[in-house]
Amino acid sequence: MAGRLEGKVAIVTGAGRGIGRGEAMLLAREGARVVVNDLGGGTAGEGEDQSPADAVVAEIRAAGGEAVANYDSVATMEGGERIVRTAIDAFGGLDILVNNAGILRDRMVFNMTEEEWDSVIDVHLKGHFSTTKHAGLVFRQQRSGRIVNTSSESGLGNMGQANYAAAKEGIVGMTRTCALDLGRYGATVNAIRPRAGTRLTLSPEMEEARARRLAARRERGDADAAQAASPVDALDPDLVAPLVVYLCTDAAADVNGRDFLVGGDEISLMSMPVRERTIQREGGWTLDALERVFPRTLGAGLTNPATPATPKAAS
Repeated sequence: MAGRLEGKVAIVTGAGRGIGRGEAMLLAREGARVVVNDLGGGTAGEGEDQSPADAVVAEIRAAGGEAVANYDSVATMEGGERIVRTAIDAFGGLDILVNNAGILRDRMVFNMTEEEWDSVIDVHLKGHFSTTKHAGLVFRQQRSGRIVNTSSESGLGNMGQANYAAAKEGIVGMTRTCALDLGRYGATVNAIRPRAGTRLTLSPEMEEARARRLAARRERGDADAAQAASPVDALDPDLVAPLVVYLCTDAAADVNGRDFLVGGDEISLMSMPVRERTIQREGGWTLDALERVFPRTLGAGLTNPATPATPKAAS
């Protein structure tokens, strides 16, 4: 059943390629008019290029949909406001915001520069805020709206990605709080942790080969990921879009403040953090008491996930 979002207006940031492109295309197929936002920079955020956003707009229009391009950076408040303004100016309103834009600047934390930290936090975490703030003003006034944010499993801890992990897990905390801020006005805010083969996660050679295989599958009309030509193809970015679009429909009106793992043939609802174990002591804890009690209570069974490596002998 197409047309689930007929008459709605959507923004997708970082929609020129990969996951964002798939989200924009499916939103349009379901009847939404789409603002395709993409600065067109490289994987590390360098440079600008309008052609990725323009190409997706052309695809949507060729399929009979409505779309306009926007090339602003989400990393500034002015950019976030202009992205939202583009939707209002072009289509007269806004109903859906999908925050997807992102970059990578991976490095071990002891080698990471301040600029590498700031740039990733700005694009991911601040980039979610810059659009959400201005979309939230619209949603509060009209008492409706949908926001889907993009987190990552890397937020649970991933070597060499301290900046990315901090931003992505910050997005989950932001999602839970914005769900409370906006829920009273009829809007929902949820997050996804996508598993997908994109230019951020694959080498250029792997991405080129994957793109060729997926193009051939689409030309044949093979929609099932089980028909993939390789295991990497099972992580087709387009397979993330159905959950995102579902969260934007009326059917998901009661889903708010949650995060989901999605990729290939799997969708999982992630658990909310809970206290695993608790110890109490009248008058509070002393260091001596903790040395006695901690190992057999809170610390029982805990192991170091990154045990020290044996130093390499000097050559």
